[in-house]
Amino acid sequence: MGDGNTMKTNPTTIGYHWNEVSGYHSSEVTLIFIESSIGEQLRRSRRASSASGKCCCGGGLREHNSPDGPSRNKSALEYQREQKRLKKWRKMIGVGGSDWKHYVRRKGHVVKRRIRKGIPDCLRGLVWQLISGSRDLLLMNPGVYEQLVIYETSASELDIIRDISRTFPSHVFYQQRHGPGQRSLYNVLKAYSVYDREVGYVQGMGYLAGLLLLYMSEEDAFWLVVALLKGAVHAPMEGLYLEGLPLVQQYLFQFDRLMREYMPKLGEHFTEEMINPSMYGSQWFITVFSYSFPFHLALRIWDVFLYEGVKIVFKVGLALLKYCHDDLVKLPFEKLIHALRNFPEDAMNPDTLLPMAYSFKVSKRLEELKQEYEKIHGKVAESKSKQKQLQLA
Repeated sequence: MGDGNTMKTNPTTIGYHWNEVSGYHSSEVTLIFIESSIGEQLRRSRRASSASGKCCCGGGLREHNSPDGPSRNKSALEYQREQKRLKKWRKMIGVGGSDWKHYVRRKGHVVKRRIRKGIPDCLRGLVWQLISGSRDLLLMNPGVYEQLVIYETSASELDIIRDISRTFPSHVFYQQRHGPGQRSLYNVLKAYSVYDREVGYVQGMGYLAGLLLLYMSEEDAFWLVVALLKGAVHAPMEGLYLEGLPLVQQYLFQFDRLMREYMPKLGEHFTEEMINPSMYGSQWFITVFSYSFPFHLALRIWDVFLYEGVKIVFKVGLALLKYCHDDLVKLPFEKLIHALRNFPEDAMNPDTLLPMAYSFKVSKRLEELKQEYEKIHGKVAESKSKQKQLQLA
């Protein structure tokens, strides 16, 4: 990754100059320094809620023109409740996350319950780093992100540039061509493609990094991507993006079996209409519901996903099918495919969908299905190997 005499700048954000004519970046780079502070955390939170015309300011979401008290859309009681909730979270976290690990060890059940209710938006970025293990990776690897972005080249650079405008195209932070959002997203994806050349870059990774950048700096987002793909806390996700998407295939096998066990009538209908989970569920796992689901729902899912792991993706998928079960079993193939890719608005209410998702107990069955899949997959691989050996003989 270059020699040991590289300049130590420790930037929070590193942005490339872009050639406005060709769309490619030049070899010249510019370093943009952004002070790492609670102010930066709040700025990230404002980006996430800018689509609704509101921002997060100390006590949760407030209207821009109401900085010193409850908004006109909130009653005083709701505002006090939100302030009380925020105070509890700050006590849990401590200064800069100093109390977090101790609190999790002592009161893990409380942490789990509060995360399932939703992390306060203005603390979301910090808490995501704490629960994912990415904060520890960042502290253990000073200067590495800068090195990857500035001094390394990636074979995936043109692919990343091509896909940038397709990632969250309707979100204001990523709409400006070669603007700060697109530059930051490029930098994170390019850095990871260098950090892990075996995985490199796959288009779905942009949705992971894009969501994270709304709540944290480039360097923080990069290390959270590393934590997810390399498995800092939960099982590694890199198999979702390796050639052949091996982990996607496993997850779809597991999901299909779970769906048929919990909803046999729907499973039978899917068989009759020749519907398989790759037709509707691949993006659920590859982007953790950030690709086409409403932002407010995706955030709540990510809160739980980072703390509890991928099982929440299975649970939410099952909950969606259960919620729409009676309609889905009546639909023919074309309408069924459309419905599975465009769930109704009322199904997207996190306060309705997530409690239903939590009712599914899948941990033990997922492990059993994983072993079953590996057994089947191992036999198939062994059979192919023997056939190849016979051909060579």
